[in-house]
Amino acid sequence: MFGNLTGWHLLVVLAVILLLFGAAKLPALAKSMGQSARVFKSEMKEMKRDDEIAAQSSEAPRSADAGTTPTVSPEPRRSTDPSV
Repeated sequence: MFGNLTGWHLLVVLAVILLLFGAAKLPALAKSMGQSARVFKSEMKEMKRDDEIAAQSSEAPRSADAGTTPTVSPEPRRSTDPSV
């Protein structure tokens, strides 16, 4: 799609952007885009860390119970006879 673009096309696009936004606003625009990218990256890392913690916490009980079956001892029978 963009295979036919040359350096001149890029230069024209940059000139149009410069005219639209002005030279004074470009550094602020670049700074805000950089901050947004940093925030996005840190949030993605936080989400991955949360997923890893959740996976570890859900694996821990399963690994402790693996291979064992719960044993339930029956309750002793109580007689209903009041004379006992």
